[in-house]
Amino acid sequence: MGIERLKVMNESGKKELKILVLLAAVFGALYYLPIETPRFQGAIIEAARLARWYAREHVLLCLVPAFFIAGAIGVFVSQNAVMKYFGPKAKKWLSYSVASVSGTILAVCSCTVLPLFGGIYMRGAGLGPAVAFLYSGPAINVLAIVLTARVLGWQLGVGRAVGAIIFSVVIGLLMHLIFLKEERAKAANVQDVFIEEDENDRPLWQTALYFLSMVGVLVFANWAKPEEASGVWYAIFRAKWILASGFGLLLGFSLWRFFAVKAWMVAVCAVPAAVLALVLPGYPGLAFTAGGIGLAVLTTMAGPQMREWRDQTWGFAKQIMPLLFMGVLAAGFFLGSPDSVDAGIIPNVWIQSLVGDSPLPLLALLGSNAESAPGWLAMLWPLWTNFFASITGALMYFATLTEVPILRGLLDSGMGQGPALALLLAGPALSLPNMLVINSILGPKKTMTFLGLVVLMATISGIIFGSVMGR
Repeated sequence: MGIERLKVMNESGKKELKILVLLAAVFGALYYLPIETPRFQGAIIEAARLARWYAREHVLLCLVPAFFIAGAIGVFVSQNAVMKYFGPKAKKWLSYSVASVSGTILAVCSCTVLPLFGGIYMRGAGLGPAVAFLYSGPAINVLAIVLTARVLGWQLGVGRAVGAIIFSVVIGLLMHLIFLKEERAKAANVQDVFIEEDENDRPLWQTALYFLSMVGVLVFANWAKPEEASGVWYAIFRAKWILASGFGLLLGFSLWRFFAVKAWMVAVCAVPAAVLALVLPGYPGLAFTAGGIGLAVLTTMAGPQMREWRDQTWGFAKQIMPLLFMGVLAAGFFLGSPDSVDAGIIPNVWIQSLVGDSPLPLLALLGSNAESAPGWLAMLWPLWTNFFASITGALMYFATLTEVPILRGLLDSGMGQGPALALLLAGPALSLPNMLVINSILGPKKTMTFLGLVVLMATISGIIFGSVMGR
């Protein structure tokens, strides 16, 4: 009895000590907070600026449709279908092939892909295919790859396309092998015979058309403006809202014909969006917002299955949104926003000097007047620059296509070709907000393993690419 009481007291003492250390750390940080310094003040403004930009440009057009799609996966996609293509017992060539090319369809960023990843993973997808989808979704955006080739050179464009596809498969397979014991236990719990589908279940083509309509809205509403004001991509950009509206009509039709939602409900919820689109054609975001509100109302009014869709969507939003906003604030504070120049707490000159072809700018920054770098530093420099570019890319937040102009500026400032590819392979697929959400879904062990694999492979790819390019 005395020993048990002593153990309880020791555990209680350790807990109180942790609280004391945490409080002391917070007190010390607040006590020495450099509020008076211009850089700290600028970093605070940058955190708020990036969060405001994210709220204005990204939440309504990207995350809201993604949440609805993720919620729909949880309600309308049978677990049998997920298990057939992505489950632990699915054919590896099929699951990884589908997952690795998903980004060619979804023009999403590292945050928008999260609800979709959570949807298929929670429906029973294997860890490997789910992670391959998580990486490929934002990494293999066709428009981004074309823009990369146009702005940064065809070599980086090809390197990004090939590297991203290979990355998604290799990282997925490695995650599967590293956590093989857990995956086998998961597979053992899957019945050898799938549950028979209900006779009243709708045909696959109807479900596919329904999801196509939502994916179409997501893709075209976020179609970014190309660098050149001509060609196919620019023509699609000019017609993006017409195309998004067409897919919105297809969604309404699908709900009416395939999901037994009354036509008058669909019409009433769609009228405000249509009126705003006609009256204020120069502000398509207003019509899009009205359409999102209408869909939320519709899922509340139109029966238990629609309400289940609403609840699933809201569940993803509650889980993901707070973590994303915290991560965006942190990314803005440390590294600034895409439109700013040297405004984060970490000076841009440090980043530029750490990813250049030569260590001499860094030595100059440290006060050295050396005309040549030491042999050991010159030998290790490619490893360091690519590793640093991978880590920086993994922490920064890149909306779709924003990484290209940022990299153009870094390349013009002396960044090497190898680190540029490393950042392209690590950056769009990862970010600080993205990692916070992945941790809430997979847990810290799998999240850190995924981060480590992405950084490691990006580093190796950058070293190889840099040596081939001679930079």
